[in-house]
Amino acid sequence: MRRSCFGTLLVFALVAGAAGWFFRAELKTLWKCHGEPVLVVGKRPPEPDPERYELLKEEIERWRRNLGQRYREAGSDRGRDAVIEEAAVFLETALPDLMNCWLGTPWDFNGHCETPGSGKIACGYFVATVLRDAGFRVDRYRLARQPSQNILRTFLPKGEMSLRVGVPYEDFANELRQMTPGVRIVGLDTHVGFIVGRPGEFRFVHSSGSSPWCVVDEAEADAEVLRRSNYRVHGNLTTHRELVRKWLLGEQFRVVGR
Repeated sequence: MRRSCFGTLLVFALVAGAAGWFFRAELKTLWKCHGEPVLVVGKRPPEPDPERYELLKEEIERWRRNLGQRYREAGSDRGRDAVIEEAAVFLETALPDLMNCWLGTPWDFNGHCETPGSGKIACGYFVATVLRDAGFRVDRYRLARQPSQNILRTFLPKGEMSLRVGVPYEDFANELRQMTPGVRIVGLDTHVGFIVGRPGEFRFVHSSGSSPWCVVDEAEADAEVLRRSNYRVHGNLTTHRELVRKWLLGEQFRVVGR
């Protein structure tokens, strides 16, 4: 019964997410996955949610197949573009919800657990696992061991990446706030994670090798690892048409790197 009710609610939310590109700001307000910082003085951090994670994986795969079928059956470029736009909105809601299930999972430099809370997880494995479980066909083990720029290059061409070296954090954050909302991979000096951008704001979701040594979802002001890094490279996954098309059709992403 619990599984059925959850599936019904999830389908309703995802249908709303796919209802239209032009309502993305309103939809993101309704799909409020990260309303508060993870760590608040006097409160326990959230616990990993592996049960919900498995249900989300199943629903996301079902939706990927359905959207992919619609894409294949579309009789025009306009029709295919409409499906890609729906898929992009879907990913902007589904990816952060998958990440949310990992919050509180302990970090370890060599961590490579498969599901939230089942062990420890390094930053690269966190990124690679979330993407794999969201339906991106990619070699998780090889991707996770790459430098952050290679992780980005696996999904995006170099021209779609933004590299900032030695830029003050306030300037970098201001740039991000003005960019198109979406889900980004961001690579730092020795770290990698996700940036979830919304109109006028962003959050940094990553498996932190600094206190509190676990997967966290941080507001701009609390993202100390992002602040301290001298090197920052990032790219928007959910606004890149070819990437979304490959996800829709279940095509393999070849890992760039050694």
